Amino acid sequence: MSQLTETVSPFAQAAPAVSRRAARPTARQWALHAALFVITAATTTISGIIWTASSDVDASASSGAGTTGAAGSLLLIPWYYLSGIATLAWQALTHPALLAPGLEFSASLLAILTAHESGHYLFCRYYGVDATLPFFIPQPPGLLPGTFGAFIRMKSPVPTRRALFDIGLAGPLAGFIVIIPIAFAGVLTVQHIHIAAGEAAGISFNDPLLFRLIARIFKISLDNVAVNPFYMGAWVGLLVTALNLMPVGQLDGGHGTFAAFGTFAHHWIGRIAFVTMAVNSVLGWLWHGSPSGFVYVILLAVMLRVRHPQPEQMEPLGATRVVIGIITLIVFALCFLPFPITIS
Repeated sequence: MSQLTETVSPFAQAAPAVSRRAARPTARQWALHAALFVITAATTTISGIIWTASSDVDASASSGAGTTGAAGSLLLIPWYYLSGIATLAWQALTHPALLAPGLEFSASLLAILTAHESGHYLFCRYYGVDATLPFFIPQPPGLLPGTFGAFIRMKSPVPTRRALFDIGLAGPLAGFIVIIPIAFAGVLTVQHIHIAAGEAAGISFNDPLLFRLIARIFKISLDNVAVNPFYMGAWVGLLVTALNLMPVGQLDGGHGTFAAFGTFAHHWIGRIAFVTMAVNSVLGWLWHGSPSGFVYVILLAVMLRVRHPQPEQMEPLGATRVVIGIITLIVFALCFLPFPITIS
């Protein structure tokens, strides 16, 4: 998940809006953020190999000594996991055909996340708001998608309503621009597979509206298709974008809602969104066998408890930003999936 958060001093809130200049990152900060990016690139590559490569990984690493009771089994779980990941990494390095899909997935997803966070960061610098470089958060290898997302943290007040609007929405819009060519590549290269009647399908990734529109334009059926690296990269990117555009708390959509409608509307729109997603998560469990919606409900509940800071000036947004707001709503509709996955 990508998130934009702000922490400010209570004394800074009362400061008048003045022309300011954001501090430049130090060499040590660059090194930290680069290291997190490289680690995330590794974990997303491994996840991409597992989820998109057609070759099966040698499972010999799964064999091991016998255990002595439940305690012994639990102690061996980390060993099985680490040895399995090590075997996968070695096979990927020695078999380019296995490594390539992982790199394609990782490059696709990281390009989307980087564009998203760069949109936030560059507009922070434009408006003189002190902000960190993007923090990329790696996920334990083997889990989809291999990252918990990325975020930047604003360290000084947002000077104006327009600045809050621009900083908040620049991220998802920049990320969506990068998603579009990746989504085209993913949909245009899908391969259909035969699933016999009654055969268990396992986990199915449901198609967002953007995928369905591309498929309709090129008359491609998305039924019974095998995922490919670009499809999965764009799919995760669309899911992250939709989640961040939720009008809740200090998520990107929350910033846009606060800037467009003010404190009162931001408060109640966020709570309506939370209740809607809570109901949606229950329906997802009942209809699609997927508990994933509850994770988002927990996240939104946390976001609701985070106070949104007030910009120093609340001037009118202007017609141009109203149009951008409408475009953002269209982007949300193209990204949003009420039920992302089906488990059967």
